[in-house]
Amino acid sequence: MKKILFVTSEAHPLIKTGGLADVCGSLPKALAELSQDIKLIIPNYQALKTSENVRFLCSIRVDNRNINILETRMPDSHVIVWLVDYPAYFNYPGNPYVDELGEPWSNNAERFGLFCRIVVEMAMDRANLDWKPDIVHCNDWQSGLVPALLSLESNRPSTVFTIHNMAYQGLFPASTAALLNLSGQLWNPAGLEFHEMLSFIKGGLVYADHITTVSPTYALEIQTPEFGYGLEGLLDHRKEFLGGIINGIDLDQWNPETDPFIAQNYTVTTLNKKRLNKAELQTRFALPVNDCVPLFGLISRLVEQKGIDLILECLPEMIAMDMQFVLLGNGDKKFEKQLQKMADLYPDKISITIGYDESLAHLIEAGADIFLMPSRFEPCGLNQMYSQRYGTIPVVRKTGGLADTVTDTLPGSLSNHTASGIVFNEASSGALLEAIKRTLVLYSIPDTWKKMQINAMKKDFSWQRSAEQYLALYENLLGYTQE
Repeated sequence: MKKILFVTSEAHPLIKTGGLADVCGSLPKALAELSQDIKLIIPNYQALKTSENVRFLCSIRVDNRNINILETRMPDSHVIVWLVDYPAYFNYPGNPYVDELGEPWSNNAERFGLFCRIVVEMAMDRANLDWKPDIVHCNDWQSGLVPALLSLESNRPSTVFTIHNMAYQGLFPASTAALLNLSGQLWNPAGLEFHEMLSFIKGGLVYADHITTVSPTYALEIQTPEFGYGLEGLLDHRKEFLGGIINGIDLDQWNPETDPFIAQNYTVTTLNKKRLNKAELQTRFALPVNDCVPLFGLISRLVEQKGIDLILECLPEMIAMDMQFVLLGNGDKKFEKQLQKMADLYPDKISITIGYDESLAHLIEAGADIFLMPSRFEPCGLNQMYSQRYGTIPVVRKTGGLADTVTDTLPGSLSNHTASGIVFNEASSGALLEAIKRTLVLYSIPDTWKKMQINAMKKDFSWQRSAEQYLALYENLLGYTQE
């Protein structure tokens, strides 16, 4: 049994702004189920939702401040949660990173700098709790200083740093280094300095014993200028300590057999019942109820990263085909307006819901025939996995986690029962349109389509599988295998 301190700025269901929370809510639970001694540490935000008892654990003095550590646990799990309680920094309403206008909190460097210092104190057992981790597992820029600060300690735990999205780096003015009282050993271009700025993410990339990303393909992509955001040289330099482990999905939450949000539950052996969800989805989106017409679904942030512009460029040609299209999402106002305009012009073909609705998201996954996901980049992605679990065939671009989780339908993959989607290469509307046409041809061959659905539904996207890979990584780092 290994002792693991899991460091994150968000974890579902405690607090969530995006995919980071889903991973950090699920992976510690999956590791605990593999009999590991795991504790999760997170700031005690005002918006944190705790359902279990919260108790005072200890107090730590750092930078002439007294910081309390509170203890609770993750709902429905044995994972202990340590809350870093410092109201002056964390007792803010709403989002952990930005104010109600969407602007980053002005003292984010100090807030997450203090959080990292507290993590180091706990990791070195200077709170005298008689618990010292073997592994400290950090996630994204908010915990990036932890591996850097631990590098200054003797007899320190091993460190793992997971990149969920390279686009967010935690960059601050150079003067912040003095403000955070960072050691001169860390403040140089080979350390935390990045083009005369302080980079939190570099703390993880330079100093962690091992770096992971949330898919093997994304681990390769971030070593290129297109996806590396100026850090591709450093990542290439550290590539022997860099690898990708695909995220899992919550198999209880996303299960067509038991899903309470859908009109009709079904399994791989009762796939014919899926059409009742399609009829319900068509009704909900005020589209003509027709079982024979292929129904495309999309649930997404409406931003360029997700390839929404490519879909908009394809829609005029798609309208000429026999198809329907439903969309749930919000984001760039320009995209919202253009999509709404198309829906108003073609109400029997296109229907749009701006916003987010969890129950509707589940119904789209169950009721659509085809799920569109033409992302420009996608570190891991979850919807393509949800779709396959629901027998909804994903159309994806070959990037990041999409490349690692969807197998293109070709004669070879059909014959060996791995075909589970449609994959295209280029981030262009022409390539997307060709993929859509190929999908419609396959849809018109019911036997082939059903084979693809069955292959997709039988895939293993469990967190246990991912947790076992992380455990193997930890054991490798510690230089022993568990008895």
